[in-house]
Amino acid sequence: MLRICTKCVMDTTDPNIFFDSEGICNHCHRYNDTLKIRTSFDKIKNFDEQINKIKKRGLGSTYDCIVGISGGVDSSYLLQIALKNKLRVLAVHVDNGWDSELAVYNIRKLVETTGVDYVTHILDWKEFRDLQIAFLKGNTPDGEIPTDHAIDATLWRLADKYGVKTILSGMNFQTEAISIPGWAYGHSDYTYIHDVYKKNMKKKLKSFPYYTLIYLWYLTYIKGIRIVSLLNYINYDKESAIKELTQEINWRPYDGKHYESIYTRFYLGYILPTKFNIDLRKAHLSDLINSRQITRREALNELDQPPLSMDLVSKDLKYLLEKFELDKEEFDNIIKSKPMSFRDYANNYQLVQFARSTVNFLRRFNLYPK
Repeated sequence: MLRICTKCVMDTTDPNIFFDSEGICNHCHRYNDTLKIRTSFDKIKNFDEQINKIKKRGLGSTYDCIVGISGGVDSSYLLQIALKNKLRVLAVHVDNGWDSELAVYNIRKLVETTGVDYVTHILDWKEFRDLQIAFLKGNTPDGEIPTDHAIDATLWRLADKYGVKTILSGMNFQTEAISIPGWAYGHSDYTYIHDVYKKNMKKKLKSFPYYTLIYLWYLTYIKGIRIVSLLNYINYDKESAIKELTQEINWRPYDGKHYESIYTRFYLGYILPTKFNIDLRKAHLSDLINSRQITRREALNELDQPPLSMDLVSKDLKYLLEKFELDKEEFDNIIKSKPMSFRDYANNYQLVQFARSTVNFLRRFNLYPK
């Protein structure tokens, strides 16, 4: 029987969830315990101090920071904040072949309105397509991981190339706190990504942008490059951000978290719920409940609706089959095949967890940005 947290909307579709005597889940407790480590809303003491540190690290470089933009609300608002605080920004978009018309429009409005320096890195479509197909055939719920890794790798490598000491991340703890390895793992684990590709495509990756943890350590502790989640230094409210972007640059909102990407929309809205019984809206909505941006009732009402309309499912599936050059029968067989886990492939899970724990430990003493 499905059990739901009495405070948020996480439930026992997460196999590792547990509840206290009042029915409140471990994710809610972790949210409260970690909030003070990952966020700081004192503008004068912390936000302005962080802006000054970024500018100081940027001395001698053409840019103070790099910002990856997708056309989504988090990265768009982050870019606005950076520019309003007089940071010299290089905006970067990684094109994986799945941008929606809305994403392209929002990126264009951002660039044209602000005049920010901007570059697009286009992934090798044939290889990236094969990598996404490999993850479909690999039967793990991590099909979005290749995009996440490629974006991070591109930003790190550009920072190294141009001598930029800060990468601004749109990640924010208030709306993205819940992370479940069984639901999505591997954006920092190239060993896992490459093994999925090698075992399902019988060849090695050649042009895919990647990084190893050793390279990451080198860039962080030798080259002094830092990732700063600037939204963790403000009381970030998503609806207020959307309103501001809409009014100032005629930015257009979209339905669903990360739905600015066609593949992401279909993967999160159809493949995950259908094949893996995973509805990632539960994690996102639970974060919004804990940050008091919506009520639990509002979240439950949203979950009563399907994550993706049948019209969009049909439209996106047709588009996916064409781009992947798959037939419907082959796709259906993939959906019906037995789900697997990242643990069924070579991975660096323990090392990744150690690296994250180390960074979070440093954050407790303000030795690493939040």
